[in-house]
Amino acid sequence: MQQVPTIETDRLRLRPYRRTDFDHYAALFADPNVTRFIGGVPFSREQSWTRFLRQVGMWHYFGFGFLALQEKETGQLIGEAGFHDLHRVITPSLEGKMETGWALSPAAHGKGYATEAVSAMLRWGDQYHPSLKKTCIIDTENVASIRVATKLRFHEVRRTTYHGANVIIFER
Repeated sequence: MQQVPTIETDRLRLRPYRRTDFDHYAALFADPNVTRFIGGVPFSREQSWTRFLRQVGMWHYFGFGFLALQEKETGQLIGEAGFHDLHRVITPSLEGKMETGWALSPAAHGKGYATEAVSAMLRWGDQYHPSLKKTCIIDTENVASIRVATKLRFHEVRRTTYHGANVIIFER
């Protein structure tokens, strides 16, 4: 099992989740602005708990996962970023790849935090899992996330539908 890292950037601390982070996590994913492009419906507390445990448990089985994003200046948790392998039923298959993801609270939008956090995660991923492709799935209407992916050298592989949403599969 890969030790769960803590990664520092100029403005962020990307760190392992703690159980005490759950209330913040549940509030984040209950926000319709956060889930607009992640299934389109706010998560119940129970759904958030399942997702929270999945993010933490991913490290055990794959040696990668998601980290909590904490602003260094304020100590506030502002979201998450990382990798997972969800065995999605989608073509082309993403199994065996590091699917990159991120979600930030609306108060953190537009500040470059997503690019900063995902860039740090990709550097880590390239160092510890250089042979695995990095992918991401983004709703075609999520212009901000498409912009982040493009800045980070992801390129479009295919447009498809996933759970009723029009999405773009990116790879780098």
